[in-house]
Amino acid sequence: MKLVTVAEMRAIEQEANAQGITYERMMENAGHGVAQVVLTRFGEGGGQSVIGLVGSGNNGGDTLVALAELAHSGWQARCYIVRPRPEGDSLVQRLVHAGGEVMDIERDKGLKKLDAWLGASDVLLDGILGTGVQLPLKPELARLLGHVKNFRPLPFVVAVDCPSGMDCDSGEVAEETIPANVTVCMAAVKMGMLRFPAFEWLGQLEVADIGLSDSLKRWKEINLEVVTGDRVRGLLPKRPGDAHKGTFGTAMVIAGSVNYTGAAYLAAKAAYRVGAGLVRVALPGPLHTVLAGQLPEATWLLLPHELGVIARDGCDLVLENLERVTALLLGPGWGLEETTREFLSNLLSLAGNYPIRSTIGFVSKAKEEKKQESKRRKLPPLVIDADGLKLLSRIPDWDKLLPEGSILTPHPGEMGVLTGMGVPEIQKDRLTLARRYAEQWKQVVVLKGALSVVAAPDGRAAVIPIATPALARAGTGDVLSGIVVGLLAQGVPAYEAALTGAWLHAQAGLAASDWVGHPASVLAGDVLEAIADVLQSLESKE
Repeated sequence: MKLVTVAEMRAIEQEANAQGITYERMMENAGHGVAQVVLTRFGEGGGQSVIGLVGSGNNGGDTLVALAELAHSGWQARCYIVRPRPEGDSLVQRLVHAGGEVMDIERDKGLKKLDAWLGASDVLLDGILGTGVQLPLKPELARLLGHVKNFRPLPFVVAVDCPSGMDCDSGEVAEETIPANVTVCMAAVKMGMLRFPAFEWLGQLEVADIGLSDSLKRWKEINLEVVTGDRVRGLLPKRPGDAHKGTFGTAMVIAGSVNYTGAAYLAAKAAYRVGAGLVRVALPGPLHTVLAGQLPEATWLLLPHELGVIARDGCDLVLENLERVTALLLGPGWGLEETTREFLSNLLSLAGNYPIRSTIGFVSKAKEEKKQESKRRKLPPLVIDADGLKLLSRIPDWDKLLPEGSILTPHPGEMGVLTGMGVPEIQKDRLTLARRYAEQWKQVVVLKGALSVVAAPDGRAAVIPIATPALARAGTGDVLSGIVVGLLAQGVPAYEAALTGAWLHAQAGLAASDWVGHPASVLAGDVLEAIADVLQSLESKE
């Protein structure tokens, strides 16, 4: 699903109209899309009733088209006109000819007919105001919306393009706005919908195809997206029957310290759960005894340590053991000791200038050195998370040391450390900020949190349309970084690995919440174990 501003959507529609995809045709397609959402959820009519709140603009027209189609499908369709329609409106006449009923608010004293229709309806179509609304609402409209909002029991609400009273650029919402169960966006999701508080009014997001052509210049230029299950399904690595572990890459997870033992386990197991063929865990030596029995599928690299944290001289050992490693995760559970910062600095500085050491004896030193002159150990694509990001900020010119195709996964606090900005400033416009720094650092950035943002250096960006308190728990970030490095190890490109991993992680949070029974009780390990359920669900919908 594409993500656009209100102005961009208007310009796209204008170009479409100029090229022969008329406004009338787009309205027909939009109304059909709304009707299909209702029919998919509730089925053909048979005693079921729908009321549409109809405004004077295009949203009202879309709603009238949908009502007429539902009437033809056997629904009792009723149109309640809230704002004046054109004299002799052909869309109103079409609904009447299909057997629908029409009432104008000016003729409904005391809103008695509205209440009667609301009480008899299974579905309410909110088509009063469109995406161009300006707040605050006019008093008479605010009173009408507030009246409907407080009606009980309220029918199942389908917002047409957006809930009436929502500013679709800023994300502001009038307090009288009717919360939707489903919002059917026309062609694309509007930018403000994926901001708070607007997101909490949307319900489930659907997008209706209004017939836009891929040849439209302005449509093709949109490089922002809202991630969906279909998008993720198309990016997951194929798993042929004749595959072996090498087919799915090797992820190395450098994680953990004596105070954060679980981080290595969560990240490594998540990489396995998402399909990596082999996971190597590099960690301070004392942690091995604790973790080896918990994750027997991993192989282990015991790093030098100082009081249980990774020591500065562990760099050589890592570089000597990167053979066949296709992605590398740095940072979960490291702690912030200076010796670990030096380890990270050495790792980034020496990579590319580090000779691969032969394990075969009896080779002359001269021949060996000559052989190594053109063969140097380079780091595979990186995922850097958690304490790795905080330590990274203490390394001069760190952004110039990272290999191309790496991924940074900060939460707002870590983003603040990397940028010197305050969290409130970061949260004000997460999408713009993530895109700016992805371009500046020339790396993929995943700005975690409610409605996580993924941004690429080339300007592409995606929003994960999920916000759940189930993920507000220590350790869930380690699961995310493990998922992302597991996908990267399998050869998924960095931007696609990041958005796929972020979506899978968010869906696993929702699944874990359903399984446990309450979001407050979800642990990071529950999110980890839900990964397989999410993958299975994607496969079952193919």
